[in-house]
Amino acid sequence: MKNEEKMTLREAFSLNFRAFRILRQSCPGLFESVFCDAVLTALLPYIGIYFSARILNELSGSRRPEVLWRWVLLTVSVTAAAALLKAIALRWKNSKEELYWQKGYFVNSKKMLAMDFCVMDEQSTQDLYSQILQNSMWGGWGLTQVRSIFERIIGGLCSVVSALALSVGLFLVPVPADSSFAFLNSPWFVLAFLGILVLITVVSPMCATKADSYWVKSAESSRFSNRLFSFFGFTMHAAERMLDMRMYSQQDIGTAYLLKENHTGSLTARYAAGPMGGLAALSAAISTMFTGFAYLFVCLKAWAGAFGVGSVTQYVGAITALATGIFNLMKNVGDLKNNGAFLKTTFEFLDLPDRMYQGTLTTEKRADRQYEVEFRDVSFRYPGAENDALRHLSMKFKVGERLAVVGENGSGKTTFIKLLCRLYDPTEGEILLNGIDIRKYKYEDYLQVFAVVFQDFQLLAFPLGQNVAASQNYDRERAEKCLRMAGFGERLDSMPKGLDTCLYREFEEDGVEVSGGEGQKIALARALYKDAPFIVLDEPTAALDPVAEYEVYSNFDRLVGDKTAIYISHRLSSCRFCDEIAVFDGGQIVQQGSHESLLAEQDGKYAELWHAQAQHYAKEKEREEIF
Repeated sequence: MKNEEKMTLREAFSLNFRAFRILRQSCPGLFESVFCDAVLTALLPYIGIYFSARILNELSGSRRPEVLWRWVLLTVSVTAAAALLKAIALRWKNSKEELYWQKGYFVNSKKMLAMDFCVMDEQSTQDLYSQILQNSMWGGWGLTQVRSIFERIIGGLCSVVSALALSVGLFLVPVPADSSFAFLNSPWFVLAFLGILVLITVVSPMCATKADSYWVKSAESSRFSNRLFSFFGFTMHAAERMLDMRMYSQQDIGTAYLLKENHTGSLTARYAAGPMGGLAALSAAISTMFTGFAYLFVCLKAWAGAFGVGSVTQYVGAITALATGIFNLMKNVGDLKNNGAFLKTTFEFLDLPDRMYQGTLTTEKRADRQYEVEFRDVSFRYPGAENDALRHLSMKFKVGERLAVVGENGSGKTTFIKLLCRLYDPTEGEILLNGIDIRKYKYEDYLQVFAVVFQDFQLLAFPLGQNVAASQNYDRERAEKCLRMAGFGERLDSMPKGLDTCLYREFEEDGVEVSGGEGQKIALARALYKDAPFIVLDEPTAALDPVAEYEVYSNFDRLVGDKTAIYISHRLSSCRFCDEIAVFDGGQIVQQGSHESLLAEQDGKYAELWHAQAQHYAKEKEREEIF
């Protein structure tokens, strides 16, 4: 955590107040319920202290039955009413907090989902988001700490006010003038005593706050420790890692890292064994000294005859609670300052600006589905990169065409797709849709023109039909048709719940696991269901077996229909069905044409790649014949 020593109290208040407003807006009623519960929680002990003192004074004094009955009835009535209100407030708070733990975390998630992809895709953004999650997980710092600080500060304020009201008599009731302890009545003595108590009350939370500041100092180390723990304690034992775990005893490596980092190597552990632990112990010792001084002063005045036994109970309880309230109040002000350093990271993330121009034009809904996309002298360089990923790219294609994009890794194929789908904007040049710069279209409207099957597609642990439609409410007949078109029909027929079958078992015990090839078919069905004019297929058959791959290719025209298909592949043998093939190399299109025309250029890049792959396929075929 950088510059944590420079955080001023004013800045910390400002950051926490901003967080308070954000959480109050996202979780209506939360802080009101916390306030009511904190006030009643703080007041309940003082009700008992006050009425107990009245009853004890009467028992040690006149012992009048009618007075005792009155105090007993008042004690029972007021305590019962306060307890009932406390139960209602607690129920209210608990219901709001159930939503808070979801909506509080959703503040950061909402920002991540809403920001421009080009911003989200940067490593610095991912690092910020990871820091926020780690800060929350290992110490509850950041937005999640604001509610706790608010509750403790309200409780501390109520405790201080209540304790002051009950302890004021301690300093106003005089010792009899003829007592040997009459010096206790001197205002100088009272001031000196109060000065000592204030000093102790201030120093103790200062030590506690200083001890807690080491959490800030060790934030980076603690986040790393938590990442190790999360990986070696949980992720490493995920199902997909189990085979390697068993074969290579990787658990031994994980255990070694966990023991080293969480017991001997952790900076937090060293602080706890050193200054942080020492300051925390000193704070507790000083707080105990306050209690001793309070008892001494109260007992001396009671011994001198200033008040009865019941008042001793009241004053000891009140002044001890006063010290605790002041301690908690000041400590939480310190926590507020410490939390400011973590909130600074949170707001650095939340304040990340979007960079892409948000257009205003609505994408034309053409009945004839005639769309034309043109790249006009487009160049693109990733932020922080030294070289362009694409250089002076110019090409044009229309709906109904089949375009294959081929090339070696790093040639610019993926960047081309990201620019086409406007996940990034070009560094130079422009991309046109029907002659209009795509930046002038409304972003969400423009995205509806494309359906993409990414190579690393993701399916959710929801019912099959909802995965296909990407919606809870959908056209079941259409979803089933798309699944059968994508080659998933036989598997669908074997599912007892059909489209209502839940994928995976995160939420349903009877959920089904799908293979990589089956998942790819579902992803393809999802793209077909969207029914966009352009369909982009990124290695669509990478996880399919040869039979399923042949099925997809033979039915490709039927699958795509009148859409434009942009097909990215490393397998050149699968590109022959395309109308046009664009060969990428070094961020440029070095060749473009049909399979036959490109293969005829013997010294071209396509022919080079084709012959290299053909040689590989020939060797594979020879091995199959031998065995």
